[in-house]
Amino acid sequence: MKKYISFALAALLLTACSSDFLNKAPEDTINTSNFFQTEDDAISAVNGAYQPLQWPKLYNMRMWTTDIMAGNSIVGAGGGSDGIETQDEANFVTTTDNQGVLDLWRGPWPGILRCNIILQKVPGMTISETVKNKVLGQAYFLRAQYYFILVRFFGDVPLVLQPVNPGDDLRPFRTPKADVYKQIISDLTNAINLLPKREDYTGSDIGRASKGSAVGMLAKVYLTLGNWQQVSDLCDQVKTLGYDLNTNYADNFNPATENSKESLFEIQYTSNAGYGFWSNENQSSWLSTFTGPRGSNMVAGGWGWNQPTQEFMDAYETGDLRKDATVLYEGCPKFDGMDYQKSYSTTGYNLRKFLVTKSVSASYDNSPLNFPVLRYADILLMKAESLNELGKTSDAQLPASNASATLNKVRARAGLGDVTGLSQADLRAKILHERRMELAFEGQRWFDLIRINNGQYGIDYLHSIGKSNMSSKFLLLPVPQKERDANPNLTQNPGY
Repeated sequence: MKKYISFALAALLLTACSSDFLNKAPEDTINTSNFFQTEDDAISAVNGAYQPLQWPKLYNMRMWTTDIMAGNSIVGAGGGSDGIETQDEANFVTTTDNQGVLDLWRGPWPGILRCNIILQKVPGMTISETVKNKVLGQAYFLRAQYYFILVRFFGDVPLVLQPVNPGDDLRPFRTPKADVYKQIISDLTNAINLLPKREDYTGSDIGRASKGSAVGMLAKVYLTLGNWQQVSDLCDQVKTLGYDLNTNYADNFNPATENSKESLFEIQYTSNAGYGFWSNENQSSWLSTFTGPRGSNMVAGGWGWNQPTQEFMDAYETGDLRKDATVLYEGCPKFDGMDYQKSYSTTGYNLRKFLVTKSVSASYDNSPLNFPVLRYADILLMKAESLNELGKTSDAQLPASNASATLNKVRARAGLGDVTGLSQADLRAKILHERRMELAFEGQRWFDLIRINNGQYGIDYLHSIGKSNMSSKFLLLPVPQKERDANPNLTQNPGY
């Protein structure tokens, strides 16, 4: 499963050519004639439906840079105009020609197309029901994931559920986000019913979307919508599927311990994939190369992106074991036998969480480290939040079934003491703080900021750290002007 795309599907893809990945047009057609005949064809097709998640437009760059927008870090990098599109997003001066915004808009559509083709073609194939259900379940899960990305960033988006063919109208209108969420929920429900448990995947299939992936993602969707009882119930379902916390927090970010008992879904990357670093088809991770300390020689590459702020560092409680696994700071434990110097960074800090040693990746373009999308720690934090919102902040008669006790499971692994005796409002703040520290730099913080109190939580926080430009306008990204020029039926988000 480390290699998402097979030779068979690669031969079908009509890929636009460009020397710069940022300017590649999304693939909008696939020739399916003489395909979808065998089980291998169906499996190849669903392998290809995963691949856009790997691309720089999504998890290999744009998704993790949302932590910069969320105030956990600054771009850092080479200074000046390096990463200017992310700097503009983080300073809330984003305009309709922002390249990062264009990437996030375009990134999911090739995956949606591939899922739509699978969902159209595979039901009629004469193949085993076991393979058919696995393939369809993965396609439903992936389509939901792609739309979940789009709707959280842009609100109303076109809801396209059939393959786009030559000659079709390519100018869809935006669909109200409530209807998009209904479709996401429907797709994830279908995925839950069709997908096997993760234990049913072996060998090269390890890492595919499983029943636990779909149940956990549906809980995340309901968390976003504030449907607390559904969140609580779904988190309980995840628990019954056998997930648990890793003993060591750092194991979630170690190439040797990927797809662990804590992992519900992660983006699979591999070394020696055979593609150029800047290519969409590259299947190695950018994280170590981009976030390694600049000029330090600590990792292959090391371009100094995503530098934690002092405010973020100050948010760690004394004794939090996650700190040394997440960030590099002067006096921290050595990395691969090397001491960190604060001069490596503008803020004095760099990320450690996604770095791989040169013994694992000797060249800048070859890191195999997966990216975590959903972990069991997140499930526990969602469960704690839902229980608190349902009024089960603390219950002496049910000590294992209240928000505080659930939160304390995450804190215990971090080496922190139990939280007790807090009011509902204080525990709400504590849970959100815990989400920030536990899931730091995993592309989760921005979505937490904008979902609480209709985004006012995020506005207030960002103002508190000096982001005075932040306003309700920026809770959604603008629809890119290039897309509106190509499709005049696309309306713009308010304020842009």
